[in-house]
Amino acid sequence: MKFRFFEIFDYVLLICMSLLIFIGIMFVYSSGVNSSAVSVSNEYVKQIMFACSGLVIMIFFAVFDYRRLNRLIPIAFIGLLLLLIYTRLFGRYVNGARSWIGIGSFGVQPSEFGKIIYIMFLARYLDRSEGAPLFKRFIISGLITAVPVLLILIQPDMGTASVYVPIFIGMIFAAGMSASYILFIILTGILTLIFTVLPVWQESILQKPVMLLTVFTNSRLRLIVIATLILIALIGTLGFLLYRNKYYYFITWFSGTTALALGTSVLGGKVLKDYQIKRLIVFLNPYTDPLGSGWNIIQSKIAIGSGGITGQGFLKGTQSHYRFLPQQSTDFIFSILSEETGFVGSLFIFVLFFVILLRIIFIMYTTKNTFGYYIASGILVMFFFHFVVNVGMVMGIMPITGIPLLFLSYGGSSLWTAMWAVGLLMSIRFRRLDF
Repeated sequence: MKFRFFEIFDYVLLICMSLLIFIGIMFVYSSGVNSSAVSVSNEYVKQIMFACSGLVIMIFFAVFDYRRLNRLIPIAFIGLLLLLIYTRLFGRYVNGARSWIGIGSFGVQPSEFGKIIYIMFLARYLDRSEGAPLFKRFIISGLITAVPVLLILIQPDMGTASVYVPIFIGMIFAAGMSASYILFIILTGILTLIFTVLPVWQESILQKPVMLLTVFTNSRLRLIVIATLILIALIGTLGFLLYRNKYYYFITWFSGTTALALGTSVLGGKVLKDYQIKRLIVFLNPYTDPLGSGWNIIQSKIAIGSGGITGQGFLKGTQSHYRFLPQQSTDFIFSILSEETGFVGSLFIFVLFFVILLRIIFIMYTTKNTFGYYIASGILVMFFFHFVVNVGMVMGIMPITGIPLLFLSYGGSSLWTAMWAVGLLMSIRFRRLDF
């Protein structure tokens, strides 16, 4: 029995995860050291406690048969939605968003834990709906995604909400959805983002009116354009039904996508605050607002660039110790690591994440249980998206969205979520031959 217990653990995942957490604790400690080489923060102690409690969570879900959670997932998902509503109404403000609940100094972010519950609920639906019409599966999957995303957006927490969308895309891709459905979501998301930031870009960056952008600033004109596009989509739909010509299908697809993006950009403009929208703009040229929205990116790039090949040495970074980097123990932990360990240390982090992603792909394609397959696909996308966006953010090639670097960034909610996910992956791998 003892031998079988140790068989449960995937040691490749365990070693990579442990190394990342250990490195994360080191640089959370470094982030709390000031220019006088004095530690002014106990965040690293809390991170050690989060890691130890997270290990218990990981072991529990590794040992527990994930298939037995199938019946409880709908209850957990409903509980998540109620908790998100409660958080929006009564949660505490942190960094401009009402996204935390807790007692005293202890707080958790329900939207972080919600990622795993959402993944499992969507995996359950995709597993049980196999054989159903693809369009029906796509619509219901979209509704399952839209509800928590909207509840998180109104907090407003754009960074966390943005993680749910690629997870949705990755899981419906794994479920064999039509490429046109997936492209519809991607294009709608991109257009919504562009249409949301264009008015702020015109006002804050360009600082002069542009005739073509009137449609985004004039509510009446935008309504007319949306109505026109919907009418074109309906005509295209009718033409496709009558003549079965793909030409009409593409007219419907494109006009419908544009109309939906225009409509949702109105919601985006109302929900997101100006500083959040400016973050999406300044990554193109942070020097347009060097002391405001562009400050974070500029200082982060300086930190990464000053690291060189081998870095300045542990606890010898200047950007963090002189407090030039904001949220340096959370969003910008990779900047500190790069400054102090250089290209070599950064490459090591890349390798560890790459091995984890490859291991998840191996688990996906060796399990015979479709429920486990869908869960693994969602976790794969979640890990990949967190890594790419956070690293891209601190390097200045992606907008600042406040997405933590899993396993390394300070915070119990994100660390527990990541370790919970690893536990589920181990449970899936151990039972991979069971249907």
